[in-house]
Amino acid sequence: MTLGQKQRKFVRMIANLIVWAYDNGYELTFGDAYRDPRLHGQIGWKVGYGSANSCHKLRLAVDFNLFKDGVFLESTEAHRPLGEQWEKMGGTWGGRFEDGNHYSLEHEGKK
Repeated sequence: MTLGQKQRKFVRMIANLIVWAYDNGYELTFGDAYRDPRLHGQIGWKVGYGSANSCHKLRLAVDFNLFKDGVFLESTEAHRPLGEQWEKMGGTWGGRFEDGNHYSLEHEGKK
């Protein structure tokens, strides 16, 4: 699968995850999605925060701010239901590597 095909698949998967979240009593706002390499460095370069090999730079990751009953839920554990649903859909959940609000689609070993 090409990077472009994977990016388009990722957007559809994220749309399905958002619907699942709202159907299960959660609300979301976006955190980081695309990290422009002009600001964050090309793949392999660490500029600012985040990983040098972040899937955000490939348009294959998004960070969500999670809410339930109007309350902001910050912990990785609070993201677990959403993260496990994301994994069932074929994605990689950052809760497995101490980044609980991170949802990505692996590409060439990058998560």
